[in-house]
Amino acid sequence: MKVILLQDVKGQGKKGDVVDVNEGYARNFLIKKGMAEAATAAKLNDIAMKKSSQEFHKAEELKAMKELAVTIKGKSFPVKIKAGQNGKVFGSVTVADVAASLAAAGYSVDKKKIVLESPIKNLGEYEVELRLAEGVTTKIIVSVEPE
Repeated sequence: MKVILLQDVKGQGKKGDVVDVNEGYARNFLIKKGMAEAATAAKLNDIAMKKSSQEFHKAEELKAMKELAVTIKGKSFPVKIKAGQNGKVFGSVTVADVAASLAAAGYSVDKKKIVLESPIKNLGEYEVELRLAEGVTTKIIVSVEPE
């Protein structure tokens, strides 16, 4: 009997998978416990439509991230921070500060996608890597300026 898994089932598959199991196991355990539902033609078609829709949206998002990477590659984004006279900053510049600078310039980039080896603790220009999506990376310049 073919069933559609509604949640992950150990030894059978992941949520959304269509698996072929014994009829007794399907009726008495999987369906009864709400872990699966019988695979009808309408439900199989619905799953196929959802998967194609997800793939389309994922491809569109990847395309947008590639365009963003090309647009901001090598651009400089200023970050203002309190600093002493010798160029030492009070505190440090973090990924949240870089994300705020990008947002101020009109680019929405999640702070989780910004890669800093260590927080920036001096004034100057620094090259920062952005990992926008899997396989899509770019580098920007962050210029740390005193307030």
